Amino acid sequence: MNQYSIIISQSLSIRQEQASAVIELLDAGATIPFISRYRKEATGNLNEVQVAAVSDLYEKLKELQKRKETILKTIESQGKLTDDLRHRIENSWDATEIEDIYMPFKPRRRTRAQVAREQGLEPLANLILIQKEHYPDMAAQRFVKGDVKDVEQAIKGAQDIIAEDISLDEGTRQTVRRNFQREATIVSRVIPKMKNDDKAQKYSDYFAFSEELRRCSSHRLLAMRRGEAEGVLRVSIKGDDETNVERLKRHYVRGFGPCQTIVAEAVEDGYKRLVEPSIENEFAALSKESADDEAIRVFKENLRQLLLAAPLGQKRVMGVDPGIRTGCKVVVLDAQGNLLYHTVVFAVGDRRARNGMSPLEQFDDLARKWRVDAIACGNGTASRETSDILRQIKDIPTYVVSEDGASIYSASEVAREEFPDEDVTVRGAVSIGRRLMDPLAELVKIDPKSIGVGQYQHDVDQGKLKHSLDQTVELCVNGVGVNVNTASKNLLTYVSGLGPVLAQNIVDYRKANGPFTSRAQLKKVPRLGPAAFQQCAGFLRIPNAKNPLDASAVHPESYPIVEKMAADCGCSVEELIKNPELRKKVNINKYVTKSVGLPTLTDIMKELEKPGRDPRGQAETFEFDPRVHTPEDLVPMMELPGIVTNITNFGAFVDIGVHQDGLVHISQLADKFVRDPNEVVKLHQHVRVKVMEVDGRRRRISLTMRGVDQRQ
Repeated sequence: MNQYSIIISQSLSIRQEQASAVIELLDAGATIPFISRYRKEATGNLNEVQVAAVSDLYEKLKELQKRKETILKTIESQGKLTDDLRHRIENSWDATEIEDIYMPFKPRRRTRAQVAREQGLEPLANLILIQKEHYPDMAAQRFVKGDVKDVEQAIKGAQDIIAEDISLDEGTRQTVRRNFQREATIVSRVIPKMKNDDKAQKYSDYFAFSEELRRCSSHRLLAMRRGEAEGVLRVSIKGDDETNVERLKRHYVRGFGPCQTIVAEAVEDGYKRLVEPSIENEFAALSKESADDEAIRVFKENLRQLLLAAPLGQKRVMGVDPGIRTGCKVVVLDAQGNLLYHTVVFAVGDRRARNGMSPLEQFDDLARKWRVDAIACGNGTASRETSDILRQIKDIPTYVVSEDGASIYSASEVAREEFPDEDVTVRGAVSIGRRLMDPLAELVKIDPKSIGVGQYQHDVDQGKLKHSLDQTVELCVNGVGVNVNTASKNLLTYVSGLGPVLAQNIVDYRKANGPFTSRAQLKKVPRLGPAAFQQCAGFLRIPNAKNPLDASAVHPESYPIVEKMAADCGCSVEELIKNPELRKKVNINKYVTKSVGLPTLTDIMKELEKPGRDPRGQAETFEFDPRVHTPEDLVPMMELPGIVTNITNFGAFVDIGVHQDGLVHISQLADKFVRDPNEVVKLHQHVRVKVMEVDGRRRRISLTMRGVDQRQ
């Protein structure tokens, strides 16, 4: 086992054998969904979250190894690489420790200490630091020459050298770092000229704010950093300077005397000028990274819930993108999501009648004419007014659908490829309609960051965010499975082992040869070789295939096992799937081999019970309270129905139909202590809330779920 597996097993509390197996599979080109679903025996039944964690840590360790190699080369080029130094660097896997070791050897800009060394003052600095010289002024006299004009300048140069040496010392940095870990405070102050600026009021909680850094939540830290970036706040991280200086003096200053005084001054200067700013920057970066990680975790969970939202399924849908000035863009889609018709209906505002027909009559006429099964109405501008009209259409349910990211899609290359002859308004309405039919299939076309369910998503590390969100999309897509005959290129791209090129090749092959009739046919797709087939086959579904297993999550490599089970039961595979009594006769222990264990066999039996089952639920309709349409209609203690639109660490945002989401703070989510809002609510959940307060200036609506019966 390599060193990576040892570190990973210790960090993630899994066995070394499990870590090693995942690393081996990853190095062989296997994907996280494939490993977690079809290699449970090798990994000891690790789930997709655990496999993803191994993968992420493995990549971090490889990056750290590259950094170590760079550092070793740099020190070696300086002729200063000792065996002890090499050993320490090679055997450390703590990034902070490695950078501390590297600090004295790190190339840096010309400093005051370097100038002093060039002036020949280093021997004087060493003499003073020993602190045995009774007359440092007399000793300094010997160094008054060249650019050193007097004793005062000589001693000052020596102090600069001492200050820098102290600042580069591992012990110094560790001492100050430990103090910051225990006592550092994050401080936020408003920039005076911005105090009364209306745009700055959203940061008013942080105009005069301080908190222990270790207790500062991720959303508060990111809010302060955003306010700082916008020029509203000045944010700093402060340690206990007095305590830190005294601790360093106790370490470096020995006794009393003129040399000791000079060293003490150098210590204080080194701390304030070099050490404290460096450690502050370090803690600013670390706290930001930690806040980023937490925000990304929240975003991942919200995105997962959104992608796995209940689909309506293959129904004929009328998609409506509400509008006032330009009217409502209306599209009709067939059961496969193809555009059949589009028009404009002015439902809100002055131009409401057309051809003598009211907006309701126009919508109703369209719905009847095209025999639509359901209506999807976007939740943007004029949504409430438009949906109220649409709900009056008899026998056709109306669903309110999130528009977040629809405008991004409508202007994207993907949308232009799908609808080259339609404008952005039509494409946006199509996206709304398709989201009702299959949220996952449509949302994969949009940059996850633009979907609108994050917490400060634009303020976090964008590379890390993209990696995490792409990984989440991949896990969701493969967890649900994909119909290879209806899936878009965008959806196929996220299937295990495919990617954009193979996804396009599948689409092209499908166009040229008609629908796939078997998984084996996938092998005929250009460039889809054995390795890619192994990775993707189990996640691609072919409904109504000759082999019923092709519509299931059973991997083709396991088909012989199912066929053997059927043969032992004296029936066909199809009969085995349809007849639960036959399946009860199967003793899976009989089919255990060296390569196939009970985890895989258990999964096979579960899949045979409901082959190709969509793990998502069923879409539900929702209606807002007819009494409220704007924030002005809200009255404290009013109880209302709402839809959860976003979940953060500090609570949940709920749409109550007034064009502005209200916040249910985490303390108001339930009549008990709530550690994580996801314990109580889920994205798009229908809830009942009570109005607490409406703050018009800050555009905030405070809601509560405490004492509110959620069973209504």
